[in-house]
Amino acid sequence: MKTTFKALCLATAVISVPALAEAKTLKMAYDADPVSLDIHEQLSGGTLQLSHMVCDPLVRWGKDLNFEPRLAEKWERTSDTTMRFSLRKGVKFHSGREMTAADVQWTFNRLKTSPDFKGIFEPFKAMKVVDDHTVEIETSGPFPLVLHNATYIFPLDSKFYEGKDEIVKHGDSFASKNISCTGPYTISSREQGVKVEFDRFGDYWDKKSPGNVSKIVFTPIKESPTRVAALLSGDVDFVAPAPPTDHARIRDNAKTDLVTMSGTRIITFQLNQEKNVALKNMKVRQAIVHAINNEGIVQKVMKGFGTAAAQMSPKGYLGYNDSLKPRYDLAKAKQLMKEAGFENGFSATMMAPNNRYVNDAKIAEAVAAMLSKINIKVDLTTMPKAQYWPKYDERAADIMMIGWHSDTEDSANFYEFLAMTPNKDTGRGQYNSGNYSNAKVDEMTERSLVMNDGPERAKMLQDIEKILHDEAAFVPLHWQDLSWAAKKGVDIESVVNVMNFPYLGDLVIK
Repeated sequence: MKTTFKALCLATAVISVPALAEAKTLKMAYDADPVSLDIHEQLSGGTLQLSHMVCDPLVRWGKDLNFEPRLAEKWERTSDTTMRFSLRKGVKFHSGREMTAADVQWTFNRLKTSPDFKGIFEPFKAMKVVDDHTVEIETSGPFPLVLHNATYIFPLDSKFYEGKDEIVKHGDSFASKNISCTGPYTISSREQGVKVEFDRFGDYWDKKSPGNVSKIVFTPIKESPTRVAALLSGDVDFVAPAPPTDHARIRDNAKTDLVTMSGTRIITFQLNQEKNVALKNMKVRQAIVHAINNEGIVQKVMKGFGTAAAQMSPKGYLGYNDSLKPRYDLAKAKQLMKEAGFENGFSATMMAPNNRYVNDAKIAEAVAAMLSKINIKVDLTTMPKAQYWPKYDERAADIMMIGWHSDTEDSANFYEFLAMTPNKDTGRGQYNSGNYSNAKVDEMTERSLVMNDGPERAKMLQDIEKILHDEAAFVPLHWQDLSWAAKKGVDIESVVNVMNFPYLGDLVIK
């Protein structure tokens, strides 16, 4: 169904010609479009990509993972548990109303109720309005990641949502179809799964932005070869992801550029211990990990575009444990199945998306084939991510794929969402579809969240990785690398980043 944002567009200032004399239109294609316009509905890469197009956070990550001021001009710690943020003046929402501290507080409180985001904001006790352009965030105790988490506070227009602010997971709500934020673009039209059109916001506060893109036409193209063909033919200007199988074609084409970057998103399968009794047995889970040749998957399926993993934390994170290595060993896998009493195997259902991660469906097919060698008969279903996430939330299969990039660039975020015992009240374990539960992991993760970074915290995080590894809490596959491709003259290299949410408001087309 097509949604037109007439009221919002009428309230939006017209782009001034002098300011955008070199204005350009960007035609872009991702593998899927956002499933909702409610930026608090789902904690996902697609949602964050959208957030940075139509909204602005208090602070954002820079290229070198420093913190850049956005809607907060500056910040200071006033006590061990309080940080004060000074907000920019004159920032306007797409509705035309000026942003105040009350909107920031309203957004913060809404995040605290979101099933997906409440885990991130659980350490935050409250946000206090000091004056119209100053807020203070108070934490329950010392907390080292206040600025990390502030990158997720994208102030929304509280008056725009008044009486219609309900967060509905995979539902039909006002917020899922309408948005008023402060970002560089407004949404002029949207047809789910077909096309989304963005227009430059004429009253955008960041007058120093070099961006000259006045309009973005976003088309979801699920199939990688079709997406690349659209770029090479000139039908689109920018695509993501650029599949590893086509990197050489893109590099060799005189009209296109390829940008690649080492990634930190871990791709895994989770094993539902409550849905399938066999998966409660630790030796069965260990057998599954030993049966999967993840180094082979990186080489053959990913064409070398990834790094085989044995843990969640990538190298460079505090929790990275250098002693943990990939452990493919088919003979050992068969022996473990025998010791567990499942030598003759069992049946299991598996689900995976087919347009969320690079080669996700092919990876799932490879894993299913590998598990057949230890007599696990897999019934595999793959589907577009718009259908997959509701299935994931209901834990619809015994084995489910999940990829995760740490929301805070910190190891503890992996454990908060993927390994802690699921708890709807706190949001912990929100994406732990395997229902793995270890009280020691829970306690250590909670402690790590109130410790300052240092050798003691690093050791604790590395010890958590060792526990998860030894108990085969999940199936680690690889850290997925990142790739984007564009027509020459479209300067994507300056706006892409390891978080994989390009800052398209700053994009320059020559």
